[in-house]
Amino acid sequence: MPRETRHERQRRAARLVALLANAYPGARTALRFRSPFELLIATILSAQCTDKKVNEVTVRLFRDYATPAALADADPTAIEAIIRPTGFYRQKAKSIQSAARDLTERFRGRVPALLDDLISLRGVARKTANVVLGNAFGIPGLAVDTHMQRVNRRLGLTRAEDPEQIERDLAALLPEREWTTFTNRVIHHGRVCCTAKRPRCESCPLAGECPQLMISAPGKFMISAPAGGTGRANTGQGARSSGKGTPRAGKGSSRPAKGTRG
Repeated sequence: MPRETRHERQRRAARLVALLANAYPGARTALRFRSPFELLIATILSAQCTDKKVNEVTVRLFRDYATPAALADADPTAIEAIIRPTGFYRQKAKSIQSAARDLTERFRGRVPALLDDLISLRGVARKTANVVLGNAFGIPGLAVDTHMQRVNRRLGLTRAEDPEQIERDLAALLPEREWTTFTNRVIHHGRVCCTAKRPRCESCPLAGECPQLMISAPGKFMISAPAGGTGRANTGQGARSSGKGTPRAGKGSSRPAKGTRG
């Protein structure tokens, strides 16, 4: 069988975009927020925690500390007590208070709408920055979380383990206007269908374009099974981050940059 060329992969990516849009037309971030500040803090808290639990915690957090200044000046033990159900609460309390102080001291209490400014905040990395840019400001961004890693590797859109390389791979395949909606739909798909341990391949809306099922179909392109999947349906495992260097984009853009550190 012929191996999939870059052009063929781009065409398949476009078909996947259409299938995701048809399957999950209303998909959006599951985190509840009323402002960029609330989304920023909620996204930091969502690390290794479900969005449902974060939403439960932030009701009280934002009621008691509605502004960056209020959160920055709060007693750390009070913050820890509120966010404890999200896990790693001591480190998360430090992160959200540090970010709040940076917003207060450097940005007049407002969340910046530039990638470089966002990732300069303590406790904020590219994934969080792209979530905020895409969902609070409407600036396209690819936020690579564990669902984005696992699903895109199974779909054969990347073979990378490093989140920043995955971001670059996807950016090269997808129109920039699709980045945020693609992210939200893939994450939703990863939660309801392409789960880590028991993916529901038999009912998957993307089955016709998935290498995990296509690899043995006659007339289809041969695509090497990405790491994190076995090449057989219903057996894939989640992808891991390698923790390698973070690329840095140019000012005012969420576009991934090559070979630079964040």
